[in-house]
Amino acid sequence: MPTSSASTSDAAKTANSGGVQSLERAFDLLERMADAGGEVGLSELSASSGLPLPTIHRLMRTLVSCGYVRQQPNRRYALGPRLIRLGESASRLLGTWARPHLARLVEETGETANMALLDGDEIVYVAQVPSKHSMRMFTEVGRRALPHSTGVGKALLAGAAPDEVRALLRRTGMPAATDRTITTPEGFLQALELVRRHGYAVDDSEQEIGVRCLAVPVPDSPTAAAISISGPAGRVTDAATVRIVPVLQEVARELSRTLNSAGAGTAAG
Repeated sequence: MPTSSASTSDAAKTANSGGVQSLERAFDLLERMADAGGEVGLSELSASSGLPLPTIHRLMRTLVSCGYVRQQPNRRYALGPRLIRLGESASRLLGTWARPHLARLVEETGETANMALLDGDEIVYVAQVPSKHSMRMFTEVGRRALPHSTGVGKALLAGAAPDEVRALLRRTGMPAATDRTITTPEGFLQALELVRRHGYAVDDSEQEIGVRCLAVPVPDSPTAAAISISGPAGRVTDAATVRIVPVLQEVARELSRTLNSAGAGTAAG
């Protein structure tokens, strides 16, 4: 049976990397499902991956039997519950790797440092190192928030296409956490343009009155991530921003290298 060019390319890539082709294909399908919102049909997966339907059906049947995918009554496939445990464990490990970098942020800026991911349509905080000031900000690890009212949300969505951002905002709504919260898609898209232009995002009392947050994306992160510092608006002033942003950007680059290093879990060992 002739193979598609995509399959041939996959085989060559697998041979060169010493990997197992079926595993690579299975993980690729899981990522494509996540990109599609978590539920897809076989024909959609075939069109996006270039793999033949029989191959996809065989892989999906295996993933279903393992609990990583489930088949819906409408015959479409959805991400399965066993992925939740893997995701939670990975988030904890990600926080462990990030913590030394966040500690450096606290040392150099004096403010609380956070790391957050975009999980579906929400922001989830996966790591924090608190400020040493008696008046400091605290965000519980695992807390979720809507992207439109957070600095990390702006940093994470700045690289997304406007249509994707509008679709997300339609799904979540744009409730006002304070009277400073951006509550229109046009206003939020303008804020994202400023993030792209300046290289950092600001939450100026948009999530909580009197609290100012500065955030940057982690470049080339294996999963979209952002880091931030937050503190009282009286300390995180415009003058402080000029000093803090370069530190944030440098730490983000260092964290990216840590996350992308081969065998990150053994790099320190």
